Amino acid sequence: MKQLAIIGPTASGKSDLAIKIAKKIDAYVLSIDSLSIYKEIDVVSAKPSKEELESVKHFGINLLYPDEHFSVEIFIGLYQEVVDKCLRDDKNLIIVGGTSFYLKSLLQGLSVLPNMTDEIRRSVNSQLMDLESCYNFLNYVDPNYMRKISPHDSYRIEKALLIYEASSLPPTEWFKINPPKPIIENLDIFNIDVDRGILRKRIHLRTQKMLETGLIDEVCALEQKYSRLPNSMGSIGIVEVLEYLDAKVTKEEMMENISTHTAQLAKRQQTFNKTQFENLISESLENLEEIILQRRKPFLII
Repeated sequence: MKQLAIIGPTASGKSDLAIKIAKKIDAYVLSIDSLSIYKEIDVVSAKPSKEELESVKHFGINLLYPDEHFSVEIFIGLYQEVVDKCLRDDKNLIIVGGTSFYLKSLLQGLSVLPNMTDEIRRSVNSQLMDLESCYNFLNYVDPNYMRKISPHDSYRIEKALLIYEASSLPPTEWFKINPPKPIIENLDIFNIDVDRGILRKRIHLRTQKMLETGLIDEVCALEQKYSRLPNSMGSIGIVEVLEYLDAKVTKEEMMENISTHTAQLAKRQQTFNKTQFENLISESLENLEEIILQRRKPFLII
């Protein structure tokens, strides 16, 4: 099995390129998109169409409901399952998406966690009834680790407390003793390099298409079914529609806000991709297909 990754900012054409390449090198596709993982978030996530998903086997799409938790640990477990599937089916693998943090987690790996017994989990669950006290305690024993954790981030507070209870060590000390090990090595990573002016136009067109294909109705249905509490409901495209539904902005302002916030996200994605990966192969969308196929030539379907 051979594998490669295609990354790039939102609306740069990653999914279409991945499907083209997958058909030519006999590959499955693993999505690394933080919204496409959720069922029912279809318009906002701009996930591939039903026909596209059926043309090439995809993983990492429509796995969870919007009120279910997703994490790096869950993603790495999914990746390992997909690799096993590729090996059984004699397929190559293309990793594609805009949430490049998940790709970086595969390259860096995760630290082994201490053994967490049922008794420890019950104790931690009991303590978490007072989340503020748990946060203050962890901030006392390990201020460096807690520096980037919000007092309201119950998932990460729980994880830190579990590590402390199970190991009797502050999380920072535990991770120093148990450094992460890479899960993937020697991966070809191809980045779609696109002019920001062109990208802004594509984002504007995609936002318009989202409105035409039921954006507001989708967000209304999500709010009614899941409320505004899940993390997924804080995503670009959903927040702006909720502001419109609250009569805080006009429809035109809503559309402009979605385009602006998406362009800001794209800029952050471009910066992350260019600074976080070594030996990154960056090229325009028009040239990247040929470059990838030349490097994958031994695996092309004749």
